[in-house]
Amino acid sequence: MDLAKNVFQAHGASAAGEVLFRRKLRRDQVLGFFAAQPPCLVAMEACPGAHYWGREIGKLGHTVRLIAPAYVKPFVKRQKNDAADAEAICEAAQRPTMRFVAVKSEAKQ
Repeated sequence: MDLAKNVFQAHGASAAGEVLFRRKLRRDQVLGFFAAQPPCLVAMEACPGAHYWGREIGKLGHTVRLIAPAYVKPFVKRQKNDAADAEAICEAAQRPTMRFVAVKSEAKQ
């Protein structure tokens, strides 16, 4: 999922890499959308806002992984936009050797 100020871009893919969905979500739709999904891996670029969303989405039973932006950049295949970034995050998260950032608690943030 690519985070932005108001509209987020979600990109879902199977373990085989098949695209399952591409959705734009407003901030108020994010938790409802993930509550309706079966437990899965949710990946985001690490930033201060990602820790909040990671905690909230994790409470819904999903596994949350944060990736440093420098590790996502090589996976962007076309012009930089939210959809391309979300796809790159999804692809990076599926790599077996990817390094992830731990989700910080509210106290540690």
